[in-house]
Amino acid sequence: MTKITEYTKKGKKYYYFKVYLGKNPITGKEISTTRRDFKTKGEANTALMRLKLAASEGEYFQQTPITFKDVYTMWLVDYKNGIEDSTLKKTESIFKNHILPKLADKKIAKITPAICKTIINEWMNVKHTRIIKNYASRVIDFAITNNYLKTNPFNTVPVPRRIEKTDQYANEDSQDIEFYSKEELTIFLNTLNKETNLKVKTFYRLLVYSGMRKGEAFALTWGDIDFTKSEINVTKALSQGKRKPLYIKSTKNGVRRTLTIDIDTMEILQEWKKVQSEDYEALGFNTSSKNQLVFSNLKNSFMQPSYTFKWMKKICSRSNLRYLNTHGLRHTHCSLLFEAGAEAKEVQVRLGHKDIKTTLNVYTHLSEKSKIDTIKKFEDFLKKE
Repeated sequence: MTKITEYTKKGKKYYYFKVYLGKNPITGKEISTTRRDFKTKGEANTALMRLKLAASEGEYFQQTPITFKDVYTMWLVDYKNGIEDSTLKKTESIFKNHILPKLADKKIAKITPAICKTIINEWMNVKHTRIIKNYASRVIDFAITNNYLKTNPFNTVPVPRRIEKTDQYANEDSQDIEFYSKEELTIFLNTLNKETNLKVKTFYRLLVYSGMRKGEAFALTWGDIDFTKSEINVTKALSQGKRKPLYIKSTKNGVRRTLTIDIDTMEILQEWKKVQSEDYEALGFNTSSKNQLVFSNLKNSFMQPSYTFKWMKKICSRSNLRYLNTHGLRHTHCSLLFEAGAEAKEVQVRLGHKDIKTTLNVYTHLSEKSKIDTIKKFEDFLKKE
């Protein structure tokens, strides 16, 4: 029972109480409050009963000032359900690096359109501003659903269009898609043919000629490859998350596909299968199972995806090519398919895009980038002495 205590102030008698109201469902912190200056014990008791009732029905906590981080913590609990671990890791990274540094300690009810506009302008210095804003807005929507706010201030503030940077010949969005020209790819492949690490050689040969995602290649097992038909079934992908560092999941968008592969690439795969069997037998592993990973580490387990950075750097250095991340080889495959005359629907199926709009968007980016590269080459040529 909460005790109502009598005290004297300036010669007059008053009453006060201190009451424990439980844990705040938003922050998880224990809440207690003190109320004083009641003229009668009855007034104090009435106020006490109202506070307890408000706390039991959640109304007291709705009136308690809460921060953006408090609401984000609640939102994240619901968001975690039913999403891929890799998606969770990316989402938490966006909040940690961009959203929470700006909004974490701000009272949710005090976030105004003016504050949102200032923050969005600061986010313009990084890529994917629109995505960052949308995630922040989702937390505000969650606050509205739970009656902590009535309107979403982000809804009234648009993301400004990026101004093209003429000195770079491209805006940030177009820079997201990088790829090799046909001439650059030829140099890359010639260097790759001299690679002494057959696993690395096979891995990059497969990416170039299949357009597969890196995670899809790392998830391949020998049972996915039909050497008789020269086909590969792409049904899964290796992913990296927070709760599970490395795990197998479905392909992006859940799209499965069967790829026809050229004879030379299939022969390199067969050669690697034989070498893998011999090398891993010496390490104490039997690789004859259909579930054997095509590309595995020395413990015969999942490859760490970050290894590809070192591999690619080494190849580019040997060939004097500009560095291109591994995903850029997928864009290169896409670009050269279109250059060879393939239809958009054919490219969509081969790359595993769920929607043909994705394929056409990539094609548009590639076309624009090609135009930019062309004029850049012309300008560089004229500058040569």
